[in-house]
Amino acid sequence: MGGLKSVGKAPISAAELRCQTMLRPAVHAVLLAAALLAGCDMLGIESPEKVAAAREAEGKAVGSACRHAGRAIEDCYTLNRRIDKAAIFAGWRDMNDYMRENKIDTVPPVLLAQAPRPAPEPKPEPKADAKIDAKAADAKAAYVEVEKAIAKPRPKDTKAAHAS
Repeated sequence: MGGLKSVGKAPISAAELRCQTMLRPAVHAVLLAAALLAGCDMLGIESPEKVAAAREAEGKAVGSACRHAGRAIEDCYTLNRRIDKAAIFAGWRDMNDYMRENKIDTVPPVLLAQAPRPAPEPKPEPKADAKIDAKAADAKAAYVEVEKAIAKPRPKDTKAAHAS
């Protein structure tokens, strides 16, 4: 028994056949893993580089908007504490240069300042029925009487004292 014969090729030994059959699942696993990892971007999983780039872009946008609105850089930092200060400054500086080159004036915010609202009037407590008030007063009086009775010292039992 020399081995398996293939059409137009030299016969394949059992060792070669075993090697080929063992490599096939490994090759399939590697190809499957590569396909899955390539799909991570489609799944919405963001890499740290993408997150950092998005934060930088957001900071620059906030800084340029502050400069365009005529806000001081310190005010912009105060209003946007969660955003990186370096990114805010970069955006503010870029917008400042752009506005100077193109002779653009600042655009003051149009929103009106919110006037302080008057404090809401306290609502009167709803009056309970007279029957419920009377029952509550009776229960409270009974409770006070029980407390007094517990607090009073008890007279000594004279019969028990003589018996000993």
